[in-house]
Amino acid sequence: MKPRILLLMLLAFTTACLTAQQRNPNPDSKQEGLAVWAHLKLMTPSEFQELMTKAESGDAAAEYQVGLAYDMGKHVTKNSDEAERWFLKSAEQGYPPAEGVYGLRMRQSNGAIAERWMLRAAEHDDASTQFLLAVAYDNNWFGTTDSELALKWYEKAAEAGDPDAQVELGRKYADGEGVKQSYELAAKWFRKAAEHVPDLGGSGQGRSRLGQLYMEGLGVPRDYVQAYFWLSLRGPDAAADAKEHLSPTQIQSADKLLKAWQEQHRVSPEVQAALNIPN
Repeated sequence: MKPRILLLMLLAFTTACLTAQQRNPNPDSKQEGLAVWAHLKLMTPSEFQELMTKAESGDAAAEYQVGLAYDMGKHVTKNSDEAERWFLKSAEQGYPPAEGVYGLRMRQSNGAIAERWMLRAAEHDDASTQFLLAVAYDNNWFGTTDSELALKWYEKAAEAGDPDAQVELGRKYADGEGVKQSYELAAKWFRKAAEHVPDLGGSGQGRSRLGQLYMEGLGVPRDYVQAYFWLSLRGPDAAADAKEHLSPTQIQSADKLLKAWQEQHRVSPEVQAALNIPN
């Protein structure tokens, strides 16, 4: 497996465990999905007991969240078997995030079952699972490699707003891997990935790749201000090369734009608090 694909897989697995189903994603929709996970981490004991009661009464979303709790060891003792039991209960009711997570957990023990559940989640429009299914077909998880199926699911996940899929699709267009090479389309998908917050991996890679295209003038006009802007979202060191091409006035103007962008793309307080809490 390519090291970069492995990194994307691990990051997307984290996202799959955090993200609730979203029908109409936007550049900041990741925050909405993360809020489900954040709320679970920040629950009081009484709130968690209410959640458990709902799960025991058959509420699919609650069953999924209880599965996450057992998987993380949050509010309950960490127990992988219990996590899988709750994920399966939720999945059997057709809850897409649970279908995807349960399928992913079955990958090592039974590839056929894993593929079946992941396909169900992907067909129910769970973007995180669509991305992981693409990775699966690209990397022979189920006993066969199918580049066409992989591309299909990368495209669906990218169009649904998954930043990991967007950056991977952009890479394929940049490299001409399985598609007609196009830096213009690569820039389009890198930009979509770059606009997501918080950065769980895909958006950061999108910012780096988009900034590099502006540095080289590939698919976009060569523009060191734009390169500096997008690379600065990764940190000062990432933007050092672009900064060398700018005047002090240009740097000052770009820094103002950067600050305004960051103000407009804040992570919700609940999500930020949860991200700072160890499991």
